[in-house]
Amino acid sequence: MKFTRAFLAALCALTFTVRAAHPFLCCDYGGGKVCAVSADGKIEWQYDCKNPQDCWRLPNGNYLFCFINGALEVTPDKKIVWEYKAPTDVKNEVHACQPLPGGNVMIVECGTSRIIEVDRAGKIAKEIRLTTAPDVKLHNQFRGTRKAANGHYFVCFKGEGKVVELDGGGKVLREIKVPGDPHEVVLLPKGGLLVTCGDGHKVLEFDAKGKIVWELNENDLPGNPLRLMAGCQRLPNGNTVFCVYLGHGHIGEQPQVIEVTRDKKVVWQFDDHARFKTINQIQLLDVKGDVTKGEILR
Repeated sequence: MKFTRAFLAALCALTFTVRAAHPFLCCDYGGGKVCAVSADGKIEWQYDCKNPQDCWRLPNGNYLFCFINGALEVTPDKKIVWEYKAPTDVKNEVHACQPLPGGNVMIVECGTSRIIEVDRAGKIAKEIRLTTAPDVKLHNQFRGTRKAANGHYFVCFKGEGKVVELDGGGKVLREIKVPGDPHEVVLLPKGGLLVTCGDGHKVLEFDAKGKIVWELNENDLPGNPLRLMAGCQRLPNGNTVFCVYLGHGHIGEQPQVIEVTRDKKVVWQFDDHARFKTINQIQLLDVKGDVTKGEILR
């Protein structure tokens, strides 16, 4: 049997896509679990918690993640080695965390409206108060938040449709308005930002001056309309991996994670609707780098 050159090219492209699969760590918000998944899609580690929002694999092999009322660092054999519990005297929701150099963990709380840095003893070492518009409900106050190497904080003000940069003392340096409700902000080399816009059905990349230099729009990927855009990661080759949160009436409809090139070609996607409901955050585990030093762009 003879194959045309076009057929062989298509076969090579398909083979590449299959081989591009990644092992990853993810949060399943609706499924109530944090999971490490192998490149062939098998759940290799799972920890159950309510509404997880952010997750990291640390250089020591442990897993750090936050959920609705706190954050944990857990060993691969599920031993808790660090814990933060949000205050119980007021309503709170924890929607972001980040491991910092030296072992402290940055956490963002809705309700108390603050960024905190928690030490290894579980005590608050630093607190930055945040102010939102009075009509923004608790659940909609904040999402993805990251601390930069220069000490600045970048906060997604979900309910106000903006990303805010603060200095180390909490002073507002700039505000970037985005369509929809931003869920993640990623600090890029040379001062750029990658922002997922939630129900704005869009991903935007800004340069250091705030100019949009790349974007992914709702219908740019045939057959994969962007739903609520949640967690994301920029890869060393320039590709972007993002989580398509399939809540709000879209559970089971399409891939939960998609990797696209700069020219908007899909090279990998993940969907397992039998075991995952709404994947909202991800870290690829085959990308080298120290998350405490900002070497993983997510």
